[in-house]
Amino acid sequence: MPQRRSALQSGPAKGAAASLPSSRGATRHQVDVAVRSGLLTGRFIPGKSVTIRGLAAELGVSPMPVREVLQRLGAENALEVKSNGRVQVPDMTPDRFDEILKARLLLEPELAELALPHLTGRDARDLEAIDDDIDRCLVSGDAEAYMRLNHAFHFRIYRASLSRVLLPLIDSLWLQFAPFMRTVYGRVGTGILKDRHKEAIRAIELQDRVGLHAAIAADISDGMGILGREILSRESAG
Repeated sequence: MPQRRSALQSGPAKGAAASLPSSRGATRHQVDVAVRSGLLTGRFIPGKSVTIRGLAAELGVSPMPVREVLQRLGAENALEVKSNGRVQVPDMTPDRFDEILKARLLLEPELAELALPHLTGRDARDLEAIDDDIDRCLVSGDAEAYMRLNHAFHFRIYRASLSRVLLPLIDSLWLQFAPFMRTVYGRVGTGILKDRHKEAIRAIELQDRVGLHAAIAADISDGMGILGREILSRESAG
C-alpha cells in the first residue's frame, strides 16, 4: 500500500529531495516551493502546529533552510513561528478575514486590468482548459485540486501583468487565506461554488477591461466572501 504523503509534500516527493542539487540556495528553494504549495492547497490546518525539525525530516533536509523559509513566511503573516520551534497557520478571526477580503477586492481586479493588454487568445484558451478541470473538481468535490487549479487560473492572469509591486502583495494574501478556505470547502463542499471564470475568460477574449474587473471581483466575493463569512458566523454563534 503506498505511503501517504505528508502535509508538505505537495511538490516533489520525499525521495526527490536527494536528487536535487545540494547547494543551500537550491535546498531553500525546494523547501519554499513545498511549504507555499502546502499553504495554497490547504494542507496546513489553521491552529494545528508542527515543528521545524519535523518539517525538515519530512522534506529530507536540514532544519536551517526550513527555519529560514518559515521565518520569511512568518514575516508575510502566513505562519506563526513560536519561540519553542513550533509553527502554525494563524487562526482566522472575523476581523482578519474581512481585512484580507477587502485587500483582495481592492488589489486583484486592478492587477487583472493591468494584465489584460498582455493576455492573448492563447491565454484565454489555456485558462479555459484550467477552468474545465475546475468544473470537474466542483462536481467531484475534490477540494484540494480545486484550490490548486483556482490558484493556477488566477495567477495565470495576474503574472501577465509583470507587476513587481501588486503581484507579491497578492501572493502573500493567498498564502494567508488559503488554509482557512480549504477548511471551509471541506465543510460545505465545492458544489455550491459559483464559477465566474467563464466571465473572466470572455472579458479577456473581448479585451473588456470593465468586464474582467467585475468578473474577478465577483469571483472573490462569491468564492471567499459569502462562504467564509458564513462559516465564521456559525463558529461565533456556536
